[in-house]
Amino acid sequence: MIVSELKLYDFRKFHGNPGLSVTFHKGLNAIIGENDSGKTAIIDALKLVLLTQSNEYIRPTEYDFYQSPDGESVSEFRIECTISEFSLNEAKNFIEYLSFEKEGDAVKYDLHLHYRAWKEGSRKIFHELKIGDSDDSISIDGKARELLKAVYLKPLRDAEREMSAGRSSRISQILFNHPAFKDKTDHELIRIFKDANRDIERYFTEDDEGKVILHSIRDNLASFNEKDQPSNAELKTSDIQLKSILESLSLNAPEIQPGLGELNLLFIAAELLLLKDDTDGGLKLAMIEELEAHLHPQAQLRLISYLQNEYSENDVQIIISTHSPILGSKINLKNLILIKNGCGYDLSEGETALNKGDYLFLQRFLDATKSNLFFAKGIIMVEGDAENILIPTIAEILGYQLEKNGVSIVNVGSTAFLRYSRILVRSDNSAIGIPVSIVTDCDVKPFDVDPETKEKTFKEKVEESEAVICEKTTKYQIGSVHAFVSPRWTLEYCIAMSCLSKEFHRAIHFGKKILHARDYISLTNAKIQEADNDTAAEFEHWKDLSRAERAYNIYSLMLDSEGRSGLKAIVAQCLSSLIRWNTSEIPDGVPQEKMFDLDLYRFKADGSKRDEMRRAIEGDPYLKYIVDAIKYAAGVV
Repeated sequence: MIVSELKLYDFRKFHGNPGLSVTFHKGLNAIIGENDSGKTAIIDALKLVLLTQSNEYIRPTEYDFYQSPDGESVSEFRIECTISEFSLNEAKNFIEYLSFEKEGDAVKYDLHLHYRAWKEGSRKIFHELKIGDSDDSISIDGKARELLKAVYLKPLRDAEREMSAGRSSRISQILFNHPAFKDKTDHELIRIFKDANRDIERYFTEDDEGKVILHSIRDNLASFNEKDQPSNAELKTSDIQLKSILESLSLNAPEIQPGLGELNLLFIAAELLLLKDDTDGGLKLAMIEELEAHLHPQAQLRLISYLQNEYSENDVQIIISTHSPILGSKINLKNLILIKNGCGYDLSEGETALNKGDYLFLQRFLDATKSNLFFAKGIIMVEGDAENILIPTIAEILGYQLEKNGVSIVNVGSTAFLRYSRILVRSDNSAIGIPVSIVTDCDVKPFDVDPETKEKTFKEKVEESEAVICEKTTKYQIGSVHAFVSPRWTLEYCIAMSCLSKEFHRAIHFGKKILHARDYISLTNAKIQEADNDTAAEFEHWKDLSRAERAYNIYSLMLDSEGRSGLKAIVAQCLSSLIRWNTSEIPDGVPQEKMFDLDLYRFKADGSKRDEMRRAIEGDPYLKYIVDAIKYAAGVV
């Protein structure tokens, strides 16, 4: 059996009927999302309904009741939990509580749990758990309640303490509930300890050294007692109980002197022991908050690979929450549940707009950088390094710093926009609610090629560009995914047409100087001056050309004879530095050559210069698509 569905009504931040509905499946379920999205609320709701095998004291608190924006708290919240996929061994323990549904020749069993908490007066909070159909639910008995308990690992877990010996230690609880020890009054360990105790007692009665100690105690006692009062004191061991034996055990790895990470892995390994037990027909569910806690990236990858492979095709269920993009990239999409805008979105096949081939592709190429899309408030998808470098700089000039607005840039390559963007589109083409800007080139080259001589003749091709823009917009735009297509050829060509044309022209010559410089040399003032002289001479030579043709000549400076460029990323870095330099308050005495060596973020922005550039960029028709993409992803339009 597995937890298949959870519904929350006025619990925590989830207001409504229901405020949140989440579906789960067997094997691994990974709850992901940005901070404060409700991941912990889901785990805590399950704990209230199911309780935990560590016998924590779990009760509803004032914090659990939904509070409206004006500060008013509701007087009641409800949690509904459905457990499904019972084996016959499991179903027999809940037979009086189960709902039955015939599916062909098979019978489908469901267990519906209804948890309610309510307030009476100002401080008193009451709660109850009913089981069965909502109209005919009854209280659950103790045995069934025990069989529904889940394994739970808290986020800030103290693995060393949990694995140490002591009264009601977690390692003793785990062992006590393992089939090797459960319900066994006469265990081999008890025999071993009884034998040991007899040896201890014989030490004090038969061994010369031990006898001396016992006789000394008896002699001292005889001195205290009245005459003729017996003083036959004995040293006896305590009664042996299995629970006490297990509480004397600790679990560690002394040979490797483990740190927090290794101890956490040891703790998780011990907790998972209980999921292997299939003898009592109980729930086999482990809930782990922040699986990545105290684990370095490689350890995270090894652990999630094990969990994913070991528990994917059986009746064991693991529900984890995570903030880790590393785990987000490693976990199969079909195992992810994205919490966004008060909803839980299952990303498994059939629930998204992706097809089977897309899942196979993403399993291979969705890396830790790209998986930032799961934790973002908005996303800008780009097809190259130049966009990846320049868009954050332009966004900052516009006043929409991407990090502060929760916007992630995801560089996917031009052939993969559909595959990455449709992760965030449902199978019915509805949106998850994360604005996704796809920034792409129209890729209409502004020239004709003579088929015989291969010579290029400039031709702007405005109508062809507009047709491609319409085609690409239709292709990519769906749900909250919007396409923003360059009005001409490429981003770089549009920049060459724009108000940033002169800076871009300079950046190309800077890039060439850097590309051909020795490893330990960046740009000197002398080389900057040479580049500026070349830029000025070319600009003068091209001054009578149209804007478009001049832009073509500037852009062509980056290309080799085959029309390829290895300069795009370098030029983008140079242009970004120039923009920052030109809009910052640079202290006297700082030479321009330092613009590529210094962290320009440390300099204050020059408000008037930045405002002037912002107005120019916002009003530029060739940069409008970039501006619109940034604003859409930031939730401005």
